[in-house]
Amino acid sequence: MSSASTAVSGALSATEPTVLRAFEVDFAPAYFRVRQMRRITAAHLRLWDLATLIEPATLVVSELVANAIQHCEGAPVNLRVKHYANELRVEVADGTPKLPKPRVAGHDDESGRGLLIVAAIAREWGVSRDGEMTWCSLAIPGECA
Repeated sequence: MSSASTAVSGALSATEPTVLRAFEVDFAPAYFRVRQMRRITAAHLRLWDLATLIEPATLVVSELVANAIQHCEGAPVNLRVKHYANELRVEVADGTPKLPKPRVAGHDDESGRGLLIVAAIAREWGVSRDGEMTWCSLAIPGECA
């Protein structure tokens, strides 16, 4: 596992790399959606010949979607997954401007480890300037960073 860097990002720049493939799903916040979003992500990665990323991608999708559902205050949640030449980017927006913060969970705590898991798996992760979207990127195996 690697240590990921964290960033706050704003609007996309004109020099953003070309998106090869992508999908996006808007859904009402409910915890059963976490499983659905994992399955949708895994299906797309199989179609895109990125099966080696299914395990790490579905894990970060689970953590980011569950976090969004927990903190969205009833607003719709959006999952967007983009395949670039050298990375897979997972973005989850919950419509609330609260900045997510990793925290140290106690030994008996049942939650509080999600962003630490994302940081351990992802190449980097961050939050949009408005705080409404959390994202992470995963390196595509065999590709240069």
